[in-house]
Amino acid sequence: MKQLNYDPIAPLLEKSDDAFKLKVFKDLCDREVPFESGGTSEEVLRLVRMQEPQGFWKYPKTRNTMDLSNLNQYQSFRNLGKLVEMYNLDRSHSSVQNAADYFFSVQTDQGDFRGIYDKQYTPNYTAGITELLIKAGYPDDKRILAALDWLINNRQNDGGWALAFRTKNYNIDVTYDYHKTIEPDFTQPSSYMITAVVLRAFCIHPHYKKWQEIIEAGELVSRYIFKRDIYPDRQDKKYWKQFVYPFCYADLISVLDSLSLLGFPPSHPDIKRGLQWLVDEQLESGAWQLKITSGRDKAQIQCYLNLAVCKIFNQFYGNQ
Repeated sequence: MKQLNYDPIAPLLEKSDDAFKLKVFKDLCDREVPFESGGTSEEVLRLVRMQEPQGFWKYPKTRNTMDLSNLNQYQSFRNLGKLVEMYNLDRSHSSVQNAADYFFSVQTDQGDFRGIYDKQYTPNYTAGITELLIKAGYPDDKRILAALDWLINNRQNDGGWALAFRTKNYNIDVTYDYHKTIEPDFTQPSSYMITAVVLRAFCIHPHYKKWQEIIEAGELVSRYIFKRDIYPDRQDKKYWKQFVYPFCYADLISVLDSLSLLGFPPSHPDIKRGLQWLVDEQLESGAWQLKITSGRDKAQIQCYLNLAVCKIFNQFYGNQ
């Protein structure tokens, strides 16, 4: 509260549903929230109805006749994110359990989750799926540990991560029309975007978050705040200020959240600049009106992003 110009809590609770209010108490007040609390919300019931018996969700039909199995995996990742991040559900809910079983069924023998980019390695989605499963109650599952170990063993030489096909100068089309896995060139630079997404899986794991390799990767990402990436995917600086929720890409809020959980200080010069941008963007109402690039209910997403901003300040300054 001392770091912000206006009280951000009142607008969070003003027009919120019960599931969101419980998340406020969980994230800001460190209260235990029953995971079944969001299970009766209209959106959760809708997602449960749409889930296939095998645990995945179908990607909405398109006019394209391409195989949708890879896009089904993406749709399942996004919907599991809603259940876990927005409605506080965990593995005790049958829908989350079924989704976890589905993802573990498509996990490779090497430990990564492959498929969203067809045969290509996906450190970002491997980490994204792993993050959700950790939050859903699987932090010590041997399959989660295998995924985290795969990520550790597939870093670039500079300590971050990149898409393997990008390190070999292939474009994004290779994910659909080249059915051979492209091995990475670890001598090429890492991508801040990919590295930032990968960090989200490590920053919430009680063991791996303390590893020096992860702290060094966090330092690498912090130096990129408000700068362009080296690779074409979401390369422009504008993407730092464009947001989705649940988190899927690298943006200022998701990156600051990870760095705060890794124990970086708010006095870090690059982090300080990011926090100051959030201070400056706060409205007199106490809320933030952020640029949202995906999602049906923009007003609801604004609420969750506003809460995420409050959570960041709480994590950076809560013990000071």
